[in-house]
Amino acid sequence: MRSMRSAGKADITIHRPEELTTTLRQAWHKAMDESPDYANPFLAPEFADGVARHRGGAQVAVLHEGGEPVGFFPYERNPVGVGRAIGLGLSDCQALVHRPGVTWDVQQLLRACGLSVFEFDHLVEEQQPFGRHVTGTFASPVIDLKDGDGEVPYPEWLRGAYPGIAKTTLKKERRLGRDLGEMRFVYDERDPKVLHTLMRWKSAQYRRTGRMDRFARPWIVDLVDHLFHVREEHFTGILSVLYAGDRPVAAHFGPTSRTLFAAWFTAYDPELRYYSPGLIMHLRMAEEAGRHGVRLMDLGRGDKEWKDWLKTRELRVAEGFATRPHPVAAAHRLWRRPVRGLRNTVLAHQSLRDPADRLLKTVGTLRTTGKVPPKK
Repeated sequence: MRSMRSAGKADITIHRPEELTTTLRQAWHKAMDESPDYANPFLAPEFADGVARHRGGAQVAVLHEGGEPVGFFPYERNPVGVGRAIGLGLSDCQALVHRPGVTWDVQQLLRACGLSVFEFDHLVEEQQPFGRHVTGTFASPVIDLKDGDGEVPYPEWLRGAYPGIAKTTLKKERRLGRDLGEMRFVYDERDPKVLHTLMRWKSAQYRRTGRMDRFARPWIVDLVDHLFHVREEHFTGILSVLYAGDRPVAAHFGPTSRTLFAAWFTAYDPELRYYSPGLIMHLRMAEEAGRHGVRLMDLGRGDKEWKDWLKTRELRVAEGFATRPHPVAAAHRLWRRPVRGLRNTVLAHQSLRDPADRLLKTVGTLRTTGKVPPKK
């Protein structure tokens, strides 16, 4: 641990996540509880600790006021001072988690952390001190899971908003049950073998669609295995599985806090794709999560048709680069910003997105089968 005076009236201490005392972890949890902006399990110390176990460079800056810990800033730092949000590329929510009313100076924070640049891509909208460093904001669809206490439960809302989709999905679920066996949904499956089935499905999906295969990276497999066994109030790894008979047909793994369910890795048996098992499973997850006291399901940043069907509203998340005057920061920004800008331009325009998606799928098919798919 190291310490320096910074961020206005705050003292900042730097820790490895595994070095955090019980008192500091409790203070972090308390800051999460005091604001709905920080209810996401990706903002919990358990996630930072998991990343630190399987990836080097993870640290946490703790802001203190009057000797009391009031803010927590998890990040990763490489040897030349390039920083990134903890779990960048995996985490769907990023922030400096703090008590109400706490402010900080970004330049002093970066200096205390030994960072010339800090890159983020899912920063919560509330983080005003980072505002001038934001290069773009994006929708993150969410589902409000009503508890029925004077409010409309989510399944009923969906039937009213999209009656055709709800009816078609239920019809496909009944057909799947008739063809393969009685449908069964397990919200919190504890069999690790099914978790690895999910990872195999997802890995095959990445390759089939030309995307980077995250599960080809051993540290990500190890991280997911670790988080599967975390069972804490502010972070619990939940594996949900849809079965037809004894056969798993779709699965999802993601973390929950006391009130928020974060959608993360979803995959299904590709042989059964015409039954829409992934959509069936998301409906089952939303309904069951509401019964477990969850108030919000965060579907994550990204334009997907199924997210548009399921969402009740949207949050906003930001991406950008907080920098200090430094040659390393300038070089990193020059390298990374055009790549992000090109990707965002393609994703924002359907006329570009659809051809790019088809190209990726063609590459994926060539990679997995050696054959070019027929034109539709």
